[in-house]
Amino acid sequence: MVVKAAGLVIYRKLAGKIEFLLLQASYPPHHWTPPKGHVDPGEDEWQAAIRETKEEANINKEQLTIHEDCHETLYYEAKGKPKSVKYWLALLNNPDDVSLSHEHQNWKWCELEDAVKIADYAEMGSLLRKFSGFLNTSR
Repeated sequence: MVVKAAGLVIYRKLAGKIEFLLLQASYPPHHWTPPKGHVDPGEDEWQAAIRETKEEANINKEQLTIHEDCHETLYYEAKGKPKSVKYWLALLNNPDDVSLSHEHQNWKWCELEDAVKIADYAEMGSLLRKFSGFLNTSR
């Protein structure tokens, strides 16, 4: 059975640059990802993405402009089980509206190349590049 999760790849525009929000897990190996989490019973991936973003970064749907037409699902193995994580791209309208939950110990805004390095997984790097391409073509 595939474990399902969902989240939002949040970006901001600052001084003409696009930066992505990454959160650092408070548990080893302290990986960096966009806000995401498991889909709860009775939820779909969209609902989970919105809920998890609120729980993990204290960002409400109303604070975002979500590109509902820009989404991607990553498939990989976690703790020996197949996992899927569906992400949507979202602009944080006020770039200072971030605060962490207990699940994370740090957060940072990164331009694309830094975000790819920090996220450290090839699948996440590909996702960030794809979403960045979407932003560059939709300007």
